[in-house]
Amino acid sequence: MEIKTIQDEIIDEFSMFDEWDERYQYVIDLGKSLPLIDEQYKTDSNIIKGCQSKVWLHADKKDGNVIFTADSDAILTKGLIAIMIRVFSNQKPEAILEADTKFIDDIGLKEHLSATRANGLVSMIKQIKMYALAYSA
Repeated sequence: MEIKTIQDEIIDEFSMFDEWDERYQYVIDLGKSLPLIDEQYKTDSNIIKGCQSKVWLHADKKDGNVIFTADSDAILTKGLIAIMIRVFSNQKPEAILEADTKFIDDIGLKEHLSATRANGLVSMIKQIKMYALAYSA
């Protein structure tokens, strides 16, 4: 599925909730469904710098696509990385690099996160794009 299609699905899902409390809970629930990262990848070298919480992100390339796995020690942050993995995992590196992240604004996420969490979200996207850049070479 294309990145834009996945982003549109996420926008639709978030539009079902009227209150931000419900959206936060949905983000947390998404984090609970995040597939577990292999313990061998929970290393300091896989921690995303710039996140208030610990977030581990690992990438592999398989059949030309970048496959991401991740985890976090904070429930909301785990939900945020789950959304990013849903959008960007199993995509071609070039598609990841070309993709915009406007959907984050469309669902109102940035404006409802604390400054440190919003910075962490930017760091997650930056790291995902860095992996894509490395795998596109």
